[in-house]
Amino acid sequence: MGLQAVLHFLFPPQCLGCKALVTSDFGLCPRCWADTPFIAGLVCDACGRPLPGADEGERCLCDDCLRTPRPWAQGRAAMLYRDRARQLVLALKHGDRMDIARPAGKWLAQAAAPILVADMIVAPVPLHWTRLFRRRYNQAALMSAGLARQTGLEHCPDLLTRRRATPSQDRRGRDARFLNLEQAITVTPRHASRIRGRAVLLVDDVMTSGATLGAAAEACTAAGARSVSVVVLARVAKEA
Repeated sequence: MGLQAVLHFLFPPQCLGCKALVTSDFGLCPRCWADTPFIAGLVCDACGRPLPGADEGERCLCDDCLRTPRPWAQGRAAMLYRDRARQLVLALKHGDRMDIARPAGKWLAQAAAPILVADMIVAPVPLHWTRLFRRRYNQAALMSAGLARQTGLEHCPDLLTRRRATPSQDRRGRDARFLNLEQAITVTPRHASRIRGRAVLLVDDVMTSGATLGAAAEACTAAGARSVSVVVLARVAKEA
């Protein structure tokens, strides 16, 4: 038996969601797969929210993005933030489940495929150093690294910096979320020339109001990025 076969015999692959036995590493069992609301079909071109109707290749926007234009060009989401998807996000973010980042990178790459361009640079939404010290890792950076490996795009994990520690966005209204992030994110000075004239893809775990991604996108644009797009693992939205 080869080493891989021996390892699989001793430590058989388990479902990321429920720990049931599965046939391959970093996978979901049929039950958890069915309980994970992956997004497919027609979506809002700015935020990735699913929309009713058939995808005919034309740009469509949801009501939120029509009412409040986004400071980025295009956006996608891999799944809706509910059911098994919510559990996976929280396990990665707060449960030290860094193993979830590997398949998440693949799911993000699949979701972002329609908006990728050849010279795009991939970067995560940053954590302030105090929060990174407490959590020990940036889940967005783990996922953005996986996405970059899947797509062959350039990855810059510290392209952006949090200039100040912002209070949690939890239980804040939309306006308060945007005010909380105002001018909180900037391009890391040593990467200023690296971003100029480039297309940027920002990666985060969850999009609710879009305030964090908006602050990051504005920082990239101010630094001379040619265009900015975003992709998130999960989108907070009611299913259309």
